[in-house]
Amino acid sequence: MIPRHPGVAFAFSHPAHFIALGFGAGVSRFAPGTVGTLVAFPLWWLLGPGYSPLEMLLVLVLLFGIGVWACEITGRNLGVSDHGAMCWDEVVAFLAVLAVLPDEPLWQAAAFFVFRAFDVVKPPPIREVERRVKGGMGVMLDDVLAAGYTLLVLAVAERVFL
Repeated sequence: MIPRHPGVAFAFSHPAHFIALGFGAGVSRFAPGTVGTLVAFPLWWLLGPGYSPLEMLLVLVLLFGIGVWACEITGRNLGVSDHGAMCWDEVVAFLAVLAVLPDEPLWQAAAFFVFRAFDVVKPPPIREVERRVKGGMGVMLDDVLAAGYTLLVLAVAERVFL
């Protein structure tokens, strides 16, 4: 029987689980989505500088596709299509945000808090997409929308305040 909140053994029992749980970040019992979002920072520091914008877009599309696969399998094995422990969606969506932002700590910190707010509150149409689109695609898609809202808010803030 699968535990209510997956542990380390579950995370390492299948490659899809390890990915969907954000390389293990999702086993955190405290705010796994936030922990998963934090995983994006070291990945960005490793990946970001080495790729052109087009190459980064292709990497993000590949990571999104891997996420659809991994979250589909993991959700099925957990018996919950969008289990809170799955945080690869936050990792990939926040990587996309970091790819667009200026490479400055203040922008990145602001983006982190704005992204987390949108991911938690889920304003329209995010919640509707989450309800209607199931499986791995649904898991990944709502966070892409939260990333879009994050970039919009930061663009408006830059325009108004800077």
